[in-house]
Amino acid sequence: MLKNRSPLLVLFFTIFLDMLGVGMLIPVIPILFAQPSSSHYLLPVGTSPETGYLLLGILLALFSLGQFIAAPIIGQFSDKFGRKRLLAFSILGTGVGHALFAYAIFIGNIPLLFAARLFSGVAGGNIVVAQAAIADVTLPRDRSKNFGLIGAAFGLGFIFGPFIGGKLADPNIVSWFNAAVPFCFAALLSFANVVLVRYFLTETNTHMKHDHTIDWGRSLRNIAHAFSLAQIRPLFITSFIYQIGFTFYVTFASVFLLTRFGFTEGMLGNYFAYIGIWIVIVQSVLTRFTSRWFSESQILQNSLISAGLSIIAIVIAPQAGLLYVIVPFFAAAVGLSNANLTALISRSAGPSIQGEVLGLSGSINALAMTIPPLIAGVVASYAEPSTPLLLAAAIIIIGGLYFIDHTYRMKTAS
Repeated sequence: MLKNRSPLLVLFFTIFLDMLGVGMLIPVIPILFAQPSSSHYLLPVGTSPETGYLLLGILLALFSLGQFIAAPIIGQFSDKFGRKRLLAFSILGTGVGHALFAYAIFIGNIPLLFAARLFSGVAGGNIVVAQAAIADVTLPRDRSKNFGLIGAAFGLGFIFGPFIGGKLADPNIVSWFNAAVPFCFAALLSFANVVLVRYFLTETNTHMKHDHTIDWGRSLRNIAHAFSLAQIRPLFITSFIYQIGFTFYVTFASVFLLTRFGFTEGMLGNYFAYIGIWIVIVQSVLTRFTSRWFSESQILQNSLISAGLSIIAIVIAPQAGLLYVIVPFFAAAVGLSNANLTALISRSAGPSIQGEVLGLSGSINALAMTIPPLIAGVVASYAEPSTPLLLAAAIIIIGGLYFIDHTYRMKTAS
């Protein structure tokens, strides 16, 4: 029975089901605003592509804005009342958000689409809580290895999610399939996930702070507080810069593929599924192997720069086939960066404040993910969809150079 096994197994399945739901949306959301020739396009006939890019950026930014507000609050609640209860609550909210989004597509209500995404962001603190739960049951030397499980679950979700999402939105397969169906299915997965957590997850927080007062305005104070912590500040700065760059990439990667190579919904699903396969390989094999031989700092000095260079390679690829050659290197760089950044930040926190510190990190990352979609939409409307990707590469490389400089200064000081 799952209930009698390590919480890591249940957390893995929990994150996988959640990311399966997220992955199903990847081929669909960009088409709603950025592909006028698609039957799923929601904007009025004659709307300019530039307007679609701007609206897409705002839609994606709202989700991150919700996370920025809610992540540190949910992290504090998980420290006070336990990971299990808050994980179930946030996943339930995610399911409701998916259902509202599906209904908005069905009735063609664009304001409701935006409200549903914001709601999903506010409720979607499950990754922060899952990270805290993993930290609860992990020895310091195993942090990067076990946080790699999150990346592996992400990868599996991205293998099956985009593929399933593309098929569920294709009326050529079943006549009543449309853009709303993947969101309905994602909602059902979230509700099933709540049952999994409720009945099979063992509570991992043995240091609950029941008398802890919740700071409701923490999200706004977190940024200044995070950057005031001298020991952790360089990690937060590195993570902030990296997440800004990576979000520039994520925001317009699908639009880039649509416009540069003429990808369809199905092709987008297949491409992101292929990325997911490599993320699983990286997180389940490469992350564990490298953690035996290299420190998190050593890995990050190389992986961050490599991630930026991989995005440049994607942009300048002359044909779609070469993308499939670049993806393994891109997945390795991104997977190693994500796992080791999280591990270093987690290691800096004591056992009683894992949720709070990872919530702090989540708040920083959410803010970093809120800014780029807004800017990317404007940049793409004035330039072209590949420009946000080039910005992504430049910013990630800057983050890598900053971290290398920090590491050098630390060695010199010691």
